[in-house]
Amino acid sequence: MPHRLLACLLLPLLLVACHQGIEELRTYSYAGGQMQEGKLQYSENPPVGGAYSPVWQTCGVYAAPIYDEYAVHTLARGAIWIAYDPKLPAADVTKLNSLLKEHPLSLLSPRAGLPSPVVVSAWNAQVQAKGADDPRLKQFVDEYAGLKTAPEYGAACAGGYTQAQ
Repeated sequence: MPHRLLACLLLPLLLVACHQGIEELRTYSYAGGQMQEGKLQYSENPPVGGAYSPVWQTCGVYAAPIYDEYAVHTLARGAIWIAYDPKLPAADVTKLNSLLKEHPLSLLSPRAGLPSPVVVSAWNAQVQAKGADDPRLKQFVDEYAGLKTAPEYGAACAGGYTQAQ
């Protein structure tokens, strides 16, 4: 009986220790599926959900900013998006690109006016990071790449808009 009591007391602590969530992860509750033409306004920077263009941004690496409305549609397809301050050193941009190599369902692009030097987003989730070496970036990418709960999960990431702004 004492062993069973000890196990019951320790199990919750062990579960918490094994499942360490992502520090400062912000989550949202956009439903998806609302397509609209034109320029849209978003509450988050960069956006993590809401209405989006019928056109999506083709997954890939972009050297210039991309349209929010297209990127949000790509997030709705299960992609992740790493946006970075255009002043980020080239070596850090290379690290971010390497982080996404195993995850073709992704976007990488510069973005002025971010709340932090690097922001990684998925549909309804976001982490702000101070740089490319933040371990939360890999944790986020590993957990959210190919997000199966995205409203259009399984839709192709190719065949969309391929230009930057």
